[in-house]
Amino acid sequence: METPSPANPDLIFSLRRVTEGAACAAFNWIGRGDADDGGNAALEAMRAALAEIEVDAVVVIGEATAGEAPQPHRGERLGRPGAAFKADIAVDPVEGTSYLVRGLTNALAVLAVAPRGAMMDPGPACYMETFVASAPARGKIDPSWPTAKKLEELAKVLGKDIYDLNVFVLEKPRHRELVNEILAAGARVAMYPAGDVAGALMAAVPGSSIDALMGTGGTPEGIMSACAVRAIGGEFLARFNPQLQTETQAVHDAGIDTERWYQRDELITSDDVFFCATGITTGLMLEGVERRKSHYKVQTMMITGATGERQIMTSYLPTDRHASVAARDVA
Repeated sequence: METPSPANPDLIFSLRRVTEGAACAAFNWIGRGDADDGGNAALEAMRAALAEIEVDAVVVIGEATAGEAPQPHRGERLGRPGAAFKADIAVDPVEGTSYLVRGLTNALAVLAVAPRGAMMDPGPACYMETFVASAPARGKIDPSWPTAKKLEELAKVLGKDIYDLNVFVLEKPRHRELVNEILAAGARVAMYPAGDVAGALMAAVPGSSIDALMGTGGTPEGIMSACAVRAIGGEFLARFNPQLQTETQAVHDAGIDTERWYQRDELITSDDVFFCATGITTGLMLEGVERRKSHYKVQTMMITGATGERQIMTSYLPTDRHASVAARDVA
């Protein structure tokens, strides 16, 4: 087994170019109704940017087999083979494709990197139920509790009245009962049709407008969010929760226990993690891409686990360095 070398914390500034390139590549497809073309352009930009970075990465979160774009396939090697830093990587070239194709807010390009072997491989599990909150909730919430008890305890550790809690939930039919339970407990609900990662980030960052994320979303988004939440120091609890009969059978065949709740540090076993998210369309936390004649303006959140640093950077990228993006005829 390869032993990963410690990563330089400054690697985050190189990794940001990966999500920034993807966001610029996806720009031309905002509001154009074509998720595949936008996702493919973003993925191609990610691959090209990673090829310039000193990291030997293996995709842990991606499609099960090759050729199912716009996600890299699981096991694909990205970056530079032989680089000193051996890493697991999870990418989502366009997180919130429904936002992208409909021209709505909150689409992101997302990347998470951890030392080789530190990121849980979820196998065939496509969906996971999660509970996310900020640092004061660490170790204070039992995921087996009923919804009302979780929220009562969360309100207590946050020093809030339960009526002031705001819970992020994906707007899906599967969450009707959960939403009713949250409302019955007295808390508020912020419902979005997509955006698991943005919701988890807001729940983990102290002082944001979101106090918790609850419900079932995509496993890839969950693992990426767990990287960010560990780096921030927040609470992240998850269990695999298959939604389709085929997934249920595949998860069963893989021997995955769907009743077990995993702790944050079981999903991501190292503090030496990196997380980048760049806004494609303006959303809850980040501004979207703006294109001018000479440059793209992009905004990226960068989180470094080893130092605990979290920063948002606005960059101005010359359009001539993204010629393949700008050249597309969008008339």
